[in-house]
Amino acid sequence: MTYIITSLCLRDGGCAEVCPVECIVPGKPQAEWPLYYIDPDTCIDCGACVPECPFEAIFPEDEVPAQYTAKGGELISRPGLTGHYEGTNHHGDNVVLDTTRALAAGEVVDLTEDNQSNYDYFQKGPGYSSLED
Repeated sequence: MTYIITSLCLRDGGCAEVCPVECIVPGKPQAEWPLYYIDPDTCIDCGACVPECPFEAIFPEDEVPAQYTAKGGELISRPGLTGHYEGTNHHGDNVVLDTTRALAAGEVVDLTEDNQSNYDYFQKGPGYSSLED
């Protein structure tokens, strides 16, 4: 079973650096693929990526919450959203996203909607070819 990066991802990138099989890649173009994505066919289910994510956005596929209850202040990033986020990744490099929305405390969000996009990124989207840029 693979791990899934959900829309709680704000592109920190630490997950990709610790992956022993290098199956985590940043989505490109960013407006269409705003997250980092895990190749489900290459993932070895080691879980090394999970503690590296400061946004707690990574789950085993069978544990992605269908009813994630927001603590308040988290952001989700999905194509079609128009909120603006500026922050830094774990190296201090700027991260800018224009596909976000803040979650209110107690708001319930279905994060299982993000499962298919992890598969689609590699099966229908740019996949590893996005690393060539």
